[in-house]
Amino acid sequence: MKGTVAQVRTYPSSVQLLMVNQFTINLGFYMLMPYLAQHLSGSLGLAGWTVGLILGVRNFSQQGMFLVGGTLADRLGYKPMIIAGLVLRIVGFATLGLVDSVPALLAASAATGLAGALFNPAVRAYVSVETGDRRVEAFALFNVFYQAGILLGPLVGMLLTGVDFSVTCLVAAGIFAFLSVVQMRALPARRADDAPNAQNPQAAQSSKHARGAKRGRHARPTQESVLSQWRGIVANRPFLLFSVAMIGFYVLQFQVYLSLPLEVRRLGGDGEFGTAAVAVMFAVSGLSTILFQTKVTAWCKARMEAGQALSRGLFIMGLAFVPLIVPTLVPVPDGGMVLWLLAAAPPTLAAVLLAVGTMIAYPFEMDTIVRLSGDRLVATHYGLYNTICGIGITLGNLGTGAALDSARAAGMAAIPWLALTALGIACATALYGLHRTGRLVPPVPDPQPEPVKV
Repeated sequence: MKGTVAQVRTYPSSVQLLMVNQFTINLGFYMLMPYLAQHLSGSLGLAGWTVGLILGVRNFSQQGMFLVGGTLADRLGYKPMIIAGLVLRIVGFATLGLVDSVPALLAASAATGLAGALFNPAVRAYVSVETGDRRVEAFALFNVFYQAGILLGPLVGMLLTGVDFSVTCLVAAGIFAFLSVVQMRALPARRADDAPNAQNPQAAQSSKHARGAKRGRHARPTQESVLSQWRGIVANRPFLLFSVAMIGFYVLQFQVYLSLPLEVRRLGGDGEFGTAAVAVMFAVSGLSTILFQTKVTAWCKARMEAGQALSRGLFIMGLAFVPLIVPTLVPVPDGGMVLWLLAAAPPTLAAVLLAVGTMIAYPFEMDTIVRLSGDRLVATHYGLYNTICGIGITLGNLGTGAALDSARAAGMAAIPWLALTALGIACATALYGLHRTGRLVPPVPDPQPEPVKV
């Protein structure tokens, strides 16, 4: 950990602040959200479909508005969108803990989702602008802080929710209020046109001087319309192919929260053992990322190109579901040590392999988005990317849930794990194909001939 802290200190103070910011955002979010469904159905007594609707509105408002949030960040600046998202989440979290009417809960849930759509693209674009050619390592560190918040948040939330769920909501809102004040005072303003031109730094510098000269003459720079920008991004075929291929990354990653806990509880039950086994699985997954992310990234960067790292990461994530086939092939006893091992060991091993695949792929994923955008409208590209992946996650989770139910009813419990393995291998193959055909690297512009001196 000392090495990680030392590495963080090599980055600008703004990047350090955003990393701590992301840890605190996840701390506040995950100390509340895992217990929201229980509060809605238990304390408030809402019907299951109403609980699903409230949670679904949050997810839809975030995924559906990512493109808008990214566009606003590129046009208005990163800092205003970060602060706007934090303030909106303060309102959403406080409302969730203080109201009991369904319309108010729906509005609060939508606000928390929209908040994420505002600050997530802005934060990631800001990091890419500030770190330049060190962004792979920067996003590796970013993931360490990200996972640390996910790991610690539910533990804090469990303690606070033991007092009252409204206390959890108000503390989470207070965390975001503190973050808002810190960002307003300490975070420098950055805009999309501050991004360096990776292909031609001299041209970027000349362009910067040209913009400064225009502003000095009080000339207002022209700006593309939003629809024109969106059409240009949609016409970026390599970016769209990459986005679709990476859907599998997020579908597989999400199984730590969906199919793996269900598998633990299917075999181990809903009692203390099942709860403890799920907690251990989360802890092992999160700690492995915190301890080894920067080492894995350094090793991969020294030996692989981005496309190779992405395809290999997805391949490992696909193989993560192979251990889960074992309990479907052997007799499962009604109790004892063997049952505990079958219930806990395969899902935990799967979670570790998913974490390893994520550690390999994630920093290069973020770097590839920036490169395919040509260092232009990074937040907008990230917004569209997240919207595409978000749609994929929704469909993938629906398919996984249906497959788990139907396969067990038909006595073919291995089918969902085989399907998830196949998904990982298929996406890894697609990414490797994009890498081999050069689609993950933006074309280098032809050099302009020097003017002939006479």
